[in-house]
Amino acid sequence: MTAVGVGPGRVEVHGVHKSYAGTEVLHGVDLVVEPGTVTVVLGPSGSGKSTLLRSINHLEKVDRGFIALDGELVGYRRKGDRLHELHEKDVLRQRTRFGFVFQSFNLFPHLTALENVVEAPVSAQGRERREVEAEARELLARVGLGDREKAYPRQLSGGQQQRVAIARALAMRPAVLLFDEPTSALDPELVGEVLSVIEGLASTGTTMIVVTHEIGFARRVADQVVFMDDGRVVEQGPPEQVLDAPQHDRTRAFLARVL
Repeated sequence: MTAVGVGPGRVEVHGVHKSYAGTEVLHGVDLVVEPGTVTVVLGPSGSGKSTLLRSINHLEKVDRGFIALDGELVGYRRKGDRLHELHEKDVLRQRTRFGFVFQSFNLFPHLTALENVVEAPVSAQGRERREVEAEARELLARVGLGDREKAYPRQLSGGQQQRVAIARALAMRPAVLLFDEPTSALDPELVGEVLSVIEGLASTGTTMIVVTHEIGFARRVADQVVFMDDGRVVEQGPPEQVLDAPQHDRTRAFLARVL
């Protein structure tokens, strides 16, 4: 299986701050994700993980700092010493280089599984529908749903809906896949089927950033694990270091609660 992305997919987060209503939720976050690697972001609820993920593809505008994909600023252009926000159409163009899989599936209820996968490449990227449909069928087969292309979301289990959502993200041929707690809305017996699909993608060299509480998944799949608390990166490194020999008290306390 070949990688799905169209480019290297190097993500650089530099000194990112973000506040809501005067409360700072990201405190100068730095992070580098190398192409073809899997980064798993762990941390307690409210630690800033989802805000960081949504900032990476400019669903959230940062207050200070910057994010770049393959050297190109995301959401902004630099003019002299200042950053100027891009026009919406340019932001949308950049955003197509990120595939985003949400907690809550976000499928169109009136479209079949196949139509959900086809919609964005045709409408947002202007690609030929017939070509996209052929690719969408391959992607649905890849996530184990080749026989459900005509099913509507209400006819699918939560795990199946999330696998359609993954196929939909892949259909955009993104450079980077972002997963925001992709199994948190699922019944426990359905978690494994979604994680196995993500693990399969990891083996293809797709650049991925995964926010999750699934420690076993992080241990098996991550190239680097990032632990966040109170809007800061407290610790990061290979899984054997962060998960098995954490350096910080906050990391140890978190792992003691979830393991």
